[in-house]
Amino acid sequence: MLLAIDQGNTNSVFAVHDGEHWVAQWRSATATSRTADEYAVWLAQLMAMHKLDLGMLKACVIASVVPQAIFNLRNLSRRYLHVEPLIVGENAELGIPVRTLKPAEVGSDRLVNALGALALHAPPLIIVDSGTAIKLDVIGSDGAFEGGVIAPGVHLSMEALHAAAAKLPRIALQRPRRVIGNDTVSAIQSGVFWGHVALIEGMIARIKAERNEAMTVIATGGVASLFHDATQAIDHFDPDLTIRGLLEVHRRNAAAPTGRG
Repeated sequence: MLLAIDQGNTNSVFAVHDGEHWVAQWRSATATSRTADEYAVWLAQLMAMHKLDLGMLKACVIASVVPQAIFNLRNLSRRYLHVEPLIVGENAELGIPVRTLKPAEVGSDRLVNALGALALHAPPLIIVDSGTAIKLDVIGSDGAFEGGVIAPGVHLSMEALHAAAAKLPRIALQRPRRVIGNDTVSAIQSGVFWGHVALIEGMIARIKAERNEAMTVIATGGVASLFHDATQAIDHFDPDLTIRGLLEVHRRNAAAPTGRG
């Protein structure tokens, strides 16, 4: 079995694949101070609920945008799974051309998303990943990663608004019934929600116009489920895009002579 770990700035996803299907997945708040031992205790308890145990895991693949947390995830794999993990950006071959000025600076999550999308959809593609940041990434017609757009995510926007304006309250993120709010809370909810939708629609339209070609748009990420059905600009919502990409990374590296256990 494979343990796939997708670690973002806000949340981390741990998923188990048995060679044919995803059999379980769990989400945890990302904490850079969590040790390998703490990860192991947490993971073992959750796996036991599915009649699984750590000894069943024979491979591990990790994509993380939090460099200071990779050390403990690597130790989790080495100490408790007894395998050397594949880490995107370190020892994993992705097999995808990266056509940017500085390919080494492209986040591992963006490249893994590209692999996950290409496993199911024909390019060219636009991938909309809504998390701590919102990223709109472009995959060319030949399957190459060609860059994209990064903007503050919806939760960052809400926190910045509250922090900078003392009289504005914290609000719950939800889809308002009307665009025009009739009180402060509903006005903020509309601005955050429909403003985010407008950002997505506007950037998709500009990307398509700049490239002058039809493109399939796929949405993923922790908050994308709130937005994908609020706009016709998104063709598919895929909550498992990143872990599917990690599975593809594992498959592409499985036969490589890297000395992993």
